[in-house]
Amino acid sequence: MKIWRAGGLMAIVLTMGISAYAHHNAAGVDQTKTVSLEGTVKEFKWANPHSYLEVEVQNSSGKIEVWDLEMQPPFILVPAGWKSTTLKYGDKIKFTARPMKNGDPGGLFLSVTLPDGRTLTQTPPRGRGEAPAAPAAPPR
Repeated sequence: MKIWRAGGLMAIVLTMGISAYAHHNAAGVDQTKTVSLEGTVKEFKWANPHSYLEVEVQNSSGKIEVWDLEMQPPFILVPAGWKSTTLKYGDKIKFTARPMKNGDPGGLFLSVTLPDGRTLTQTPPRGRGEAPAAPAAPPR
């Protein structure tokens, strides 16, 4: 009976490991290229384990393509200045991304310029504010 339990546990661990590896594999993204495009927000999904941005972009032949962009999860986006309401349906934006190798419209999100002109990335700006003060030593 112990052998069956150990075998079952091993199967679960291996399955989880394989799916986690596949989920975080960005092999389909061309990490050597960056694209900058303009479009209209179709949907902004504020979710774990990744947020997603869908943007309608007019391609070179005049047709609308929906770019699916994978982003970081909310706990990483919040310190970079994001809120769940930062992007709304219909917003006109400019974005940069690492495109898919196969040419499909989509990739990994890098930055966005909002309708008000602000630019947001997925990482907090450096050098803003001061480091928090060290806590006072407890009284003796």
